[in-house]
Amino acid sequence: MRILFVSQMYPGPDDPDHGAFLVPLVEALRRRGHELELAVLTSRAGGARKYLRLLRLARAAARRLKPDVVYAHYLVPTGLVADLASQAPLVVTAHGKDVRNIGAIRGVKTATEVVVRRAVGVIAVSHYLRRELESRIPSALGKVSVIDCGVDLERFRGGDQAEARADLGWDGDGPAYLCVGSLDERKNVIRLAEAFGQLESGRLAFVGDGPFRAQLEGRMGITLAGRVPHGDVERWIRAADVVCQPSLVEPFGQALLEAMASERTVMATAFGGPPEFVIPAAGVLVDPEDVSSIAGGLREAAALGTPNRAARAAAAAHDVNLQAARIEEVLAQAARGRRA
Repeated sequence: MRILFVSQMYPGPDDPDHGAFLVPLVEALRRRGHELELAVLTSRAGGARKYLRLLRLARAAARRLKPDVVYAHYLVPTGLVADLASQAPLVVTAHGKDVRNIGAIRGVKTATEVVVRRAVGVIAVSHYLRRELESRIPSALGKVSVIDCGVDLERFRGGDQAEARADLGWDGDGPAYLCVGSLDERKNVIRLAEAFGQLESGRLAFVGDGPFRAQLEGRMGITLAGRVPHGDVERWIRAADVVCQPSLVEPFGQALLEAMASERTVMATAFGGPPEFVIPAAGVLVDPEDVSSIAGGLREAAALGTPNRAARAAAAAHDVNLQAARIEEVLAQAARGRRA
């Protein structure tokens, strides 16, 4: 198939972590023999005007490619942009914030209803997110397939922990905890730091940036790595014993899946997508609003040990190549003019 791939997030020189999880999916679809033309935004900067640029990019790509199907990531605004760019059938993936924005930002519900109606296929990255979308947009009922973006099992795999720690200069006593993601309210980083402060030993690193950085600076045992290229994320995961994501709600939890593929135990929120793939042998689920629950989860997760082969086995069910095959089926149905 000729696939026009449209996304408001994709890594670039200025933002190397921006939508980096989409790159293995693009590569997997290409390995399956499909021709993909990308129309993507590679920077967080630009405000609302950047979506006009995305529309111009998508229209130019559509003229070059003459796609059989348009595959967009994020319902609004990218779904609208993709629909305006080409007359080819539209498939769109919901990731989380696009669903949370429904009812929270004026006009988003109406725009999302348009995208859902126009799309031949809609994909949600978790059953939790599917339920949320259907509750807010009833016309989505029966139209949503649940397929996450998968994990590259070749890229994320067990490695030399000591070497990774030496490369990063992240040595110390006790368990090494890692949190990957934005330093913001939803990621619950302040409660995580407070819970870590209750432990007797160990160290905690945050990979990412955001508005709560200043509130994390200067805390004993805590390292703030900032935003790093996706290749360095792999090194940080290898260096860790436990990867933590106690978000207030997590639509899926890509960093958790990458950690599990890397044979690392995880500590995750019990709200959202993580309970769908974090099995007891792979990690611990916690109440994200309870600092004591998070602290207990850190201890329990560390006790599961590293490397965690059960975590790797659970992640294998989400191999990006398997997920690409499932997405391919939805795209092919759309290209044939059938509802997915």
